[in-house]
Amino acid sequence: MIERILEKKLISKFYKGKTILILGPRQVGKTTLLKKIASNLKAVLWLNADNFEIQSLFEVASSTRFKLIVKNYKVVIIDEAQSIKNIGLKLKIIADEIKDVQIIATGSSAFDLANELNEPLTGRKYEFQMYPISFEEMVNYSSLLEELNLLSHRIIYGYYPDVVINQEEEKDLLKLLADSYLFKDILIWNKIKKSDKIIKLLQALSFQIGNQVSYNNLGNLIGLDSETVERYIILLEKSFIIYRLNSYSKNLRSELKKSRKIYFTDNGIRNAVIGNYSAVNMRNDVGSLWENYIISERIKFTNYHNVYVNRYFWRTKTQQEIDYIEEIDGKLFAYEFKWSPHKKAKISRTFTNAYPNAIVKIITPENFEEFITHQE
Repeated sequence: MIERILEKKLISKFYKGKTILILGPRQVGKTTLLKKIASNLKAVLWLNADNFEIQSLFEVASSTRFKLIVKNYKVVIIDEAQSIKNIGLKLKIIADEIKDVQIIATGSSAFDLANELNEPLTGRKYEFQMYPISFEEMVNYSSLLEELNLLSHRIIYGYYPDVVINQEEEKDLLKLLADSYLFKDILIWNKIKKSDKIIKLLQALSFQIGNQVSYNNLGNLIGLDSETVERYIILLEKSFIIYRLNSYSKNLRSELKKSRKIYFTDNGIRNAVIGNYSAVNMRNDVGSLWENYIISERIKFTNYHNVYVNRYFWRTKTQQEIDYIEEIDGKLFAYEFKWSPHKKAKISRTFTNAYPNAIVKIITPENFEEFITHQE
């Protein structure tokens, strides 16, 4: 089994009087991880909240009822907790009334869970986010050399656990993920009937990786108003399918101040949305795929290792740009991503003049592991 970085972090938080919450997309391994942890524990109660009987069990928000449910157990795992109505309030009651039981809840719908949990569980929870398998986890599992050799493969097929484990079945598994799991929570919890519009929106976004995104232009392209496009993008981000980068602006009038770029959480899902699994050397979008891959891996690392980062891109009205910027403890780091290490990359002098203290680097396949894993 591929060891997940979150395993030891989760165990270190047991029995400290707080609910442990694990958020992340469906099929990234939350259940598998918890089953592994549970196999080494005694008196564990596992509740699958996708099951209607479990939902009914939690229908009444009563401390008496909850005490009976968890009686004789030391650990209670509520899988896919977003399926239980008013789950935040109910977890609060358990946390306040039943002190000697460790509650762990997983959720694949951050937009639903976060709204319900933040206020009721303020000061009562440890919250973690889980992603598809990371480059770091694969290096720990096999070796750096092997993972470097698979880089072109990962850029096409991504890191969802089933995809990584079942080689030769990647296309079928990604299609299944995209068709059966990708939109499940969005369509159920937000009662969106225009699922075809969501798919068209994702397809449009997949062709704009690394570019500025205009909600008006997207709306015109797929037949939606800009407010609906923005709402759908927020839902897609909160369900862990995509994420946004905002523009960085401090010193120059010419800097774009309200622009954004959108990336996919996983390269394999991006390619599944457009049905393109061509090899790297046969594609004209490899630069975009590289940029998507490298930023996604950086996000995984910084979240798993508690590196607190503000993320941006930088661009001016005259189209000068920096692919990616991080602000860490007041320090500015600027990066340009190039798939081919032989192509000369230029760093904007406008940027370096405006931000002379920024550390600027060019990231290629020859040095990317250093970028992914640096902590300052």
